Amino acid sequence: MKQYDYLLAGSGLYASVFAWMARKRGKRCLIVEKRDHIGGNIYCTEIDGIRVHRYGAHIFHTSNREVWDFVNQFTQFNRYTNSPVANYKGEMYNLPFNMNTFSRMWGISTPEEARAIIEEQRKAVPGEPKNLEEQAIKLVGSDIYRKLVKGYTEKQWGRDCRDLPGFIIRRLPMRFTYDNNYFNDAFQGIPVSGYNALIEGLLEGCEIRTGVDYLACRKELDPLAERVVYTGMIDAFYGFCYGNLEYRSLRFETERLDTDNYQGVAVVNYTDRETPFTRIIEHKHFEFGTQPGTVITREYPAEWKPGLEPYYPVNDDKNQALYKRYAGLAEKEPNVIFGGRLAEYKYYDMDKVIESALMRAKEELGDER
Repeated sequence: MKQYDYLLAGSGLYASVFAWMARKRGKRCLIVEKRDHIGGNIYCTEIDGIRVHRYGAHIFHTSNREVWDFVNQFTQFNRYTNSPVANYKGEMYNLPFNMNTFSRMWGISTPEEARAIIEEQRKAVPGEPKNLEEQAIKLVGSDIYRKLVKGYTEKQWGRDCRDLPGFIIRRLPMRFTYDNNYFNDAFQGIPVSGYNALIEGLLEGCEIRTGVDYLACRKELDPLAERVVYTGMIDAFYGFCYGNLEYRSLRFETERLDTDNYQGVAVVNYTDRETPFTRIIEHKHFEFGTQPGTVITREYPAEWKPGLEPYYPVNDDKNQALYKRYAGLAEKEPNVIFGGRLAEYKYYDMDKVIESALMRAKEELGDER
């Protein structure tokens, strides 16, 4: 009999949810984490009493009641509502695109006026859109595209919008109401006790080893457990035998400031091409902080290369075809479960990661209900 039932490579949401479900069934779990902390990209640090989202803003939102009830077992959530703003060369616009945005842009006040302007501007792309630029204009018109989509998108992807496929923005949220709530989900907020408390609750009872690279220590680790739950890069698991999948990465620049309120909102997107960062996060606003100082993080997009953290999969046709080849290998693994953003090469919101892990754990362990 092996020492553990499950060896989980990674300690982000997918692995942590799976581990919690396994522990509930009395299974023995070993977590190995390459970083020096658990929690993956939702890990937070603290500076002067302000919780800092170390790997970018994470705002929990879902319409799935089961997922909402699940996370609320570990910590309550506050009433934070995501209402970011866009800064285009000093002009401030509400996001998502709504009547506040349209009124600021065109000096109009009714949905009818906004619709008429957008419909007229859409005519600039009469046929089927050939690239992201044409797709965006077809969706939101040329003014919104030029000020609020073009520069931000080109920074994010490191390419001109005319060189990007249109499917990246198949839809851009637009509302003809004065509503700045970014998400349409029924439930939204930030954990009152922080994301670290959520992960610690999920991993209670597991053995945890940080600073351990699963792929580098695989020969010693695999014999310890009956099954492996792998949440790292799928191409790395197979030694990049078919080549590298492409990702976009991020670089964060965090600064403490001697002001109680730097920008008046948690997230400001900088949508011009010239500003090198895509957004500034002011962390205290996630928790309605009243501290005398503040902490901000500038977020810079970067092309992924080995040694950097992969954040966003580049899900174009070429990469999807390559991923399918790796997924074909993964299907033949008798004792490995592949799950999460990197192992499945897809962008996941937090609630969808939890949903996926719960479903996979129920398949593996049986549903207790």
